Amino acid sequence: MTVTPPTPDSEPKRSLSLEAQTEDDLLGKPRWYRLAVNSWSQITLVSVICFFLPGMYNAISGLGGSGQLDPTIGANAAVALLSVGAATGLLVGQPMFDIFGVRCIALGGWTYALYTGSLLNYNHRMNGAFVIASGAILGLGATLLWVTQGAIMLSYPLPHQKGRSIAFFWVIFNLGGAIGSFISLGINFNRIKAGTVSDSTYVAFMVLMLFGWVLCFFMIPPHLVRRTDGSRAAPAEIKSDGKWYHNFSKKAKDEIKHIIQLKDEPRILFLIPMCFAANWFYSYQQNIVNGGSFTLRARSLNSALYWAAQMFGGMAIGLLLDMPWFTRPKRALCGWAFVFVTGNVIMGGGLAYQKWFDAQGRKNFIDFSDAKLYVGPCWLYIWYGALDAFWQGFSYWMLGALCNTPKEAARFVGVYKSMQCVGGAVAFRLTANHLSSMKQFISNWAIIAGALLVALPAVLMVTEPTEAEAKGLFLSEEDDRPGARNKEAAEVRRLSVAA
Repeated sequence: MTVTPPTPDSEPKRSLSLEAQTEDDLLGKPRWYRLAVNSWSQITLVSVICFFLPGMYNAISGLGGSGQLDPTIGANAAVALLSVGAATGLLVGQPMFDIFGVRCIALGGWTYALYTGSLLNYNHRMNGAFVIASGAILGLGATLLWVTQGAIMLSYPLPHQKGRSIAFFWVIFNLGGAIGSFISLGINFNRIKAGTVSDSTYVAFMVLMLFGWVLCFFMIPPHLVRRTDGSRAAPAEIKSDGKWYHNFSKKAKDEIKHIIQLKDEPRILFLIPMCFAANWFYSYQQNIVNGGSFTLRARSLNSALYWAAQMFGGMAIGLLLDMPWFTRPKRALCGWAFVFVTGNVIMGGGLAYQKWFDAQGRKNFIDFSDAKLYVGPCWLYIWYGALDAFWQGFSYWMLGALCNTPKEAARFVGVYKSMQCVGGAVAFRLTANHLSSMKQFISNWAIIAGALLVALPAVLMVTEPTEAEAKGLFLSEEDDRPGARNKEAAEVRRLSVAA
């Protein structure tokens, strides 16, 4: 496999070559600049942005039915969001990232406040069409945000730091959901019998989301960002000729070619069921377990604990996948076994709860004022949150093992998000169509077990980082495309046999 050699005399805007891997050109720069271009500073910034945007969105959705008494409108809006996300993840999100880079996060960030505003409007005008339309717009905005976030989280750290990067992001991001839920709990603490959150809850979330959107404008282009070893996070950008909308169709066609090339990368194909399942659980957990079983204030507390559990779950799986005393293939297998065992144990507890809940014949009756009744279901819901972090952290880490550059990372995250949205849209549609809670639970368990078993071959195919990857060097686009490494390994084997 070839690595593009440095060409320091070439024009920066025209070169795809590996630039100087030292900090010589940072000499004389002010301290604030050196801090700003540090890769972990940018990972922190994108994590804080997600704290205020999808983190606060998660706090709202975690209330069950987006804080509404009838979960149907929230479920239909989620279907619209996820359907648009599924349609735009690769054919819109990735081309836009190629054109605008990290600025995509600002293009999509404002849509979170729009969606929250539509829920506030629904409290007064019952305009469900506006909520669903806002959910669809948010689907596109979320695509741009998550493709950018994934590219940063997976490509800015060095190979041995990717687990920590995922854990670090997951802690800060889910802290947003936890704090947002505590805000909702404080505002709605005395609304024991109410089914809909107050207007002030939605207003508070809108203000926080708009602040998070402002932070999006402080992201720095990847070619200026420095990893911890002094290497750049991406090659120098090529200045495109013409307007962005003239380049979009070309970029979209290129993405179709890359999608076709995925057939040469069997590892991503084995991971598609895990990607599909990543948002499947939310509909059942948030609308049936939390939204259907607990009082409004208990739902707010549960949501806070759920996202707090995600923080600890993300930290646990991230540290597990970065264990320095194991090789990367062994870490992959340990991570898979951990998620498989914990997932099935947690779902076993979920089955016992679902049978008990169905036997009660009533809804929204569990409140934390009755500690004996509350503790068991709440504890299960906390573990549901941890399981989601285990699942998504492991999925992201597996994708990170396949990519070297931000563009390639964005492409794999586009696949992940598209399939994740397809699964989530189907699950939320089942809720909107009032499928029985037991059948929705069974679908959750079957997908967890089945997707992990299908993913096992991909886990067994994980390899050690190449020397170039370990040093933070860039591969050419030809060498970093899907399946290139498999073809390189096959060629090496062919030559060794011939020799």
